[in-house]
Amino acid sequence: MQEKSGSLIEWLVPLAFIFCAGWVTWHMPAFTLTWAKPEDPSQYDKLSALFARADITPNMTGLFGGYADAGDWLALILIPILAWIGMRTVRRAPMEFESWRAIDRLAVFIGRVTMMLVVVLCSVMIYEVILRYVFERPTLWANELSLWLAGFVFLCAGLYAMQQRSHIRIFLLYDMLPRALQRTCDCISTAMIVIFAFFLFYGGYGEAFDKFYRWETFGTVFDPPIPATLKPMVLVVVALVAVQAIINLISDWHAEPVIHTAADDIDQDELEKLKAAVGSDGTAGLDVTRGAIQSNTYKAD
Repeated sequence: MQEKSGSLIEWLVPLAFIFCAGWVTWHMPAFTLTWAKPEDPSQYDKLSALFARADITPNMTGLFGGYADAGDWLALILIPILAWIGMRTVRRAPMEFESWRAIDRLAVFIGRVTMMLVVVLCSVMIYEVILRYVFERPTLWANELSLWLAGFVFLCAGLYAMQQRSHIRIFLLYDMLPRALQRTCDCISTAMIVIFAFFLFYGGYGEAFDKFYRWETFGTVFDPPIPATLKPMVLVVVALVAVQAIINLISDWHAEPVIHTAADDIDQDELEKLKAAVGSDGTAGLDVTRGAIQSNTYKAD
C-alpha cells in the first residue's frame, strides 16, 4: 500500500463518517420504532419520548410511514459509502506496519476514524475548559460526551493495534524458537483469541441486545445512550479483533522470523531529526539548553 500522502480527503472522510455515525446513533430510537416497534406499550412510550427529546430535526416528517426522516436515512446510507471511500483512499504512514493486505484496509480506516475521534474528544474538553473557567458557564453535556467518545476510542484503538501488531507481546522465549514452533505459538494464541471472542459474544449478546433495544441511557441531564451503544460495541469490536487475528496469522505465515531488540522501540525518523538538530559531532556547538558551549580556554585577566 502506498505511503500516506497527507491529502485532505484522509481527514475529511473519517470526520464525515464520524458525523454520519453519530447522527444515526443519536437518532437510533427512530429506526427502532420504524423497524422493530416494541409490543410493550410502556417500552414504546419510552422510546417515543426519548426520540422526541433527542430529535435534532423535529420539523421533518418521517419517511416510509416511520419515525426516521430524510436526514436520518441519508446519514445511514452515507455510512457504508464513506467507509468504502475511506478504505480506498487510506494510505500507509511511514511508521505503520509495512505489509498490508486489501482486507486490512477496514481496520486501518477504523484506526483513522479513531484518530479523528481523539481530535473531537480534545476539542470537546478544550471547549468545556474555556466555558467553565473563562466564561464561568460550564456545559451539561461535555463530561458525558467525553466519556462516551473515550469509550469508542478505547475499543476501536484495540482493533487498530491488532492490525498493526503493536499490542503487548513478550518475545523472550518466542525469538528463541525455530520458525515452525513460532507458527505453532501463533496458532495457539490466535485460537485463544477466537475462543475468548466466541464466549464473550455468546455470553454477552442477550444483555447487549436488551440494552440496545431498550436504548438504555446514562441517567444524567444530558443522558447519552452510553450503555445502549458501548455494550454492543464491545462485542462487535472483539469479534473484529478475532477476525483480524486470523488475518494476521495468514498474512505472517510465510514471513521471515524477526528478532526483536530494544532498537525496535526507537523511531528512526525521530532519531534522524535529533541527529540533524544536534549535529554529527553530538551537539553542533550547542549544549542541552541550546546555548553556546563555553570554551575550555580562559582568557587571562
